Amino acid sequence: MSNSVFKKKSKEEVKDAIVLKLQNMFGRTLKMASKGQLYKAIAMTLRDDMMKKWAYSKEMATEENGRTLYYLSMEFLVGRMLGKNLINLSEEEEFFTACDELGIDLREIRNIEPNAGLGNGGLGRLAACFLDSISSLGMPGHGNGIRYEYGLFEQKIIDGYQIEIPDPWLEDGNVWEVAKHEEPEIIYFGGTVETQMINGVAKYIQRNCQTVKAIPYDMAITGYKTPVVNTLRLWGARAVKPMDMALFGQGQYVDAIAEKELAESISKVLYPEDNHEEGKSLRLKQQYFFVSASIKSIVRKYKKTNAQIEDFAKKSVIHVNDTHPALGIPELMRILIDQEGLSWDIAWEITKNTFAYTNHTVLQEALEKWPIDLLQKLLPRIYDIIHEINERFCKTLWDKYPGEWDKIAHMAIISHGEVKMANLCIVGAFSVNGVAALHTNILKKDVFKDFYEMYPDRFVSITNGVDHRRFLYKSNKRLARLLTDNIGDEWISDASKLKKFAKFAKDSSVQEELRKLREHKKESLAKYIFEKNGIKVDPKSIYDVQIKRLHEYKRQFMNVLHIMYLYNKIKGDPNFKMHPRTFIFGGKAAPGYHNAKMIIKLIHSVGDKINNDKTIEDKLKVVFIENYKVSLAEKIIPATDISEQISTAGKEASGTGNMKFMMNGAITIGTLDGANVEIKEAVGDDNIFIFGLTAEETDAYYKGGHYKPLEIYERHKEIRTVVEQLVNGFYAEENTELFRELHDGLLYGHGGMADPYFILKDFESYYVTQARIGQLYNKPSAWWEKSIYNIAYSGGFSSDRTIKDYSEKIWKLNKHGFAK
Repeated sequence: MSNSVFKKKSKEEVKDAIVLKLQNMFGRTLKMASKGQLYKAIAMTLRDDMMKKWAYSKEMATEENGRTLYYLSMEFLVGRMLGKNLINLSEEEEFFTACDELGIDLREIRNIEPNAGLGNGGLGRLAACFLDSISSLGMPGHGNGIRYEYGLFEQKIIDGYQIEIPDPWLEDGNVWEVAKHEEPEIIYFGGTVETQMINGVAKYIQRNCQTVKAIPYDMAITGYKTPVVNTLRLWGARAVKPMDMALFGQGQYVDAIAEKELAESISKVLYPEDNHEEGKSLRLKQQYFFVSASIKSIVRKYKKTNAQIEDFAKKSVIHVNDTHPALGIPELMRILIDQEGLSWDIAWEITKNTFAYTNHTVLQEALEKWPIDLLQKLLPRIYDIIHEINERFCKTLWDKYPGEWDKIAHMAIISHGEVKMANLCIVGAFSVNGVAALHTNILKKDVFKDFYEMYPDRFVSITNGVDHRRFLYKSNKRLARLLTDNIGDEWISDASKLKKFAKFAKDSSVQEELRKLREHKKESLAKYIFEKNGIKVDPKSIYDVQIKRLHEYKRQFMNVLHIMYLYNKIKGDPNFKMHPRTFIFGGKAAPGYHNAKMIIKLIHSVGDKINNDKTIEDKLKVVFIENYKVSLAEKIIPATDISEQISTAGKEASGTGNMKFMMNGAITIGTLDGANVEIKEAVGDDNIFIFGLTAEETDAYYKGGHYKPLEIYERHKEIRTVVEQLVNGFYAEENTELFRELHDGLLYGHGGMADPYFILKDFESYYVTQARIGQLYNKPSAWWEKSIYNIAYSGGFSSDRTIKDYSEKIWKLNKHGFAK
């Protein structure tokens, strides 16, 4: 292919192409086109350029035949693609100018694009950041996941309660995907396994299975100013037999399509509820469906190179993003033994040198375990292989730790009626990594202590990172221009260059520019809040923001209690002074997570009282922005003054929101948890506000059992007042028992430890630190100096750096020759 592949369209060519797309796709003129049709015409015009680069990239990568990464993840929160692809292809100026001249507001039109419903939170956003960086760095790496027809859910707030409604993000199609109906994979569930001896070799045959067709839908993943275009392959479930015509002819219409509906339910919804047997079964089906399809496809692609299957691990590395894709390990074993005819020992050597595993949690309840009977019933051959892996591993353990039965049971893949997926990943992978230094240390010393003692070289630490081109360059254009005006534009491709900005920390003119652009973003967010929530907020107030998945360990509850504390101070102390503050929340609670949903209700109840109290003269405002998603993050983060990263120390693996806020100059209040530790090291003690217990201290309380929150409640009047307001009708006059469970959980526990996330223990430290931040905000020069330092030292938290670390320590990828 010639260099014409990389030739950008001129402004005139863009205009002509858009008009032509409208005519050819919709039979509409520019004047008659709807906004949705305009979006698709513009996106398809850009897509044409992407397709040429994609084709070239695939061809050149095939010729190079280098080592390739396959990143398996249940989630890929890619966000809106139009704006990001315009940046990566360096076509922003041409498209914006062309649209202006055609009378199209591209800023409005690009917001029509739905947020892809392919994830829930940090896990999926991280995976999307990684794909962008892999392409931008010119490396061969592709994503594999599920093409969910519906996202997690669309969150609606009604009377302060979260209500879940379907998120049909695909109902109007997805212009960025290419369906590959000609490349299906057939996936097998249930049935029985028969063993036949042929020429002295055991052959395993699955009988009476349910079969499901997996259809790949490919999305091009462009990189920033690079010819490399990688692929995100998402699998959609389809029935092998879409309809039983005989039943349909008999008038049994529902039964006639039952097989189709059952098959397609696999890729219908992200994370179906699993508090019942059908839900557990569907989740397990989802996991096997996408890893089986992915690994079959990967092996098929590899064999087309005519390479020896014994060399598979030399050319392929499969990375499992948390334990959801863990079934890929026995699936590759199945393919190598049952289809390629390899012996167990050779197949195991290939498999364990192919897989790498990232752990994302230290919470025991989040480490996946599947009931043996469910796995046996749904995936009989896969269970047989896991059982054999476990038998052989336990034999090794028996030899190494004779008589230590508790240790062996703890490390076994199968024990106490369950299959432990994290253990399977550790045993079946050549690398295990945590996602922050503290997190990795906890894995080594506690969660996977026995495994670390056995395989010390297998464990590495790689701190997470975020896509600075999306969360700074794209979402905060004015800040991007300020940076480029002062330090040049190298930072866009190399975030480490942001360090140059530190020399402007005390520059009053730069501080003033930063203040102005922040105020502009705050005004824009204030307008959005008024339109969506009907709440008028002051852009000159401090925007104090906590946007993340609702979970008790993330301690949105403590944030609300602090707001209640401030309200009491304002109402009860005429001499109390504070800069007006707007508290902004966003995030979804899992549908079955009662306490998290009640925290959302509490936020709204507190907000309703405070926002309608005119006597406090707008010193406090409380806002919950519903249906938090990537596009809202891009709106909220650049407007933020204070970043709330207040999880219980030792509970958050890393966090990535903390990095996005830092890049945009927000100042962090946080615990020494996750990547906060490394942010503190990067930015310096003076430019971050740390409070509360350390991970070592919380661990000591968990193990010692001597934490008594009731004592704090009894001796601390202000804390006692706040806690009592949960149940005395102050915020719920019509139902004083509404927040009883939250109240009792703090003081007495629910059959377990009281206040297990140390809210009351950390509360005084938290509000004292918050007061210090408020005082700092009234010293503008000192405030903006710290803000500039945060921006300058955020480059180390770019996902580009993370991917370089993964490649160097784990994947051993080479940059494509045609990208150099």
